Amino acid sequence: MSSPVRFALAGFGAWGRFHAQSIAGNPEAQLVAISAPSEESRQLARELYPQAEVFADSLDLIAQADFDILDIVTPSHTHREIALAAIQKGKHLLLEKPMALTLADCHAIVTAAKTQGVHLAVGHELRLSSQWGEIKNIIERGTIGQPQYVLVELSRKPYRSGAEGWRYDPVRVGSWVLEEPIHFFDLARWYLESSGNPMELQAYANSRDPQRPMLYDNFSAMFRYANGSYAVVSQTLAAFEHHQTVKVSGTRGALWAGWSGALDRTLEPTAFLKVFDGTTLENVQLTRQSGEVFELREEIAQCIAMVRHGTPPIANGHDGLWSAGLCLIAEDSIRENRPLPLDELCL
Repeated sequence: MSSPVRFALAGFGAWGRFHAQSIAGNPEAQLVAISAPSEESRQLARELYPQAEVFADSLDLIAQADFDILDIVTPSHTHREIALAAIQKGKHLLLEKPMALTLADCHAIVTAAKTQGVHLAVGHELRLSSQWGEIKNIIERGTIGQPQYVLVELSRKPYRSGAEGWRYDPVRVGSWVLEEPIHFFDLARWYLESSGNPMELQAYANSRDPQRPMLYDNFSAMFRYANGSYAVVSQTLAAFEHHQTVKVSGTRGALWAGWSGALDRTLEPTAFLKVFDGTTLENVQLTRQSGEVFELREEIAQCIAMVRHGTPPIANGHDGLWSAGLCLIAEDSIRENRPLPLDELCL
């Protein structure tokens, strides 16, 4: 039997703890090191994972710990520095989205990983969902024909503040477009993969709090392709609970999927997937529960295969650059109040 893949975890906040659970819960993985900035978080890490070395600083972890892959779940503004430090030591990466807060930083991470020959997975775990991932399978089987239109929409309660309020600080979070809409841009682009690269995007947004006008409670964007296909990504954080919808229509049929829970990390959500092939309407039975907590476990399993066998990740650095780039250009479109070309992403 192969030795467990040794994971180090940078970040032990609310989502970082779910990462730790998923790593520790996989018999083929071993959580060997954790970094957390607060003494309270470090003490909790020691109590829950006594076998792991615990560090106050992620760079100290990288310099001193012995591991195979670093799982980065720190605030977004820290990603570039931590990722590049790990890459320089030849370590593989699972990097939470967004990869970074600027296109230049995303390019730097992708280029460094390629130069050093390390594997880079980006945390677009929704691709691994029994629900959102199955939509891609349905499209590829040709059930609805050539996809022409995609809608990905979220209606939810306001965000948690995050450790030390980082999610409400534009300097550290970047923007709320880079939080959940980044997943929706990724899904929409993935579903429309056969259309090539999108060519133009326009976005709109507003905030209900005048003290944070650049952190948008309501956000919508549309991007289009040369063949006429297009996608709409939309989100409101001024609502309640957590309700996500995906609709795809093609030249033959259409599909509609929904997910609802009291919270985004609800362990017992309600979910459905309806598919119309032009003749028959089918209610697809999901093989596993759908939700980011469950997909995270699949993501850890994929990272184990990536480290051991070089298996390509479901979302690589190129995908992470595109999803972050679409968000950043959407923000430019809001500020400039006009559609913008996507040429700088088509590299």
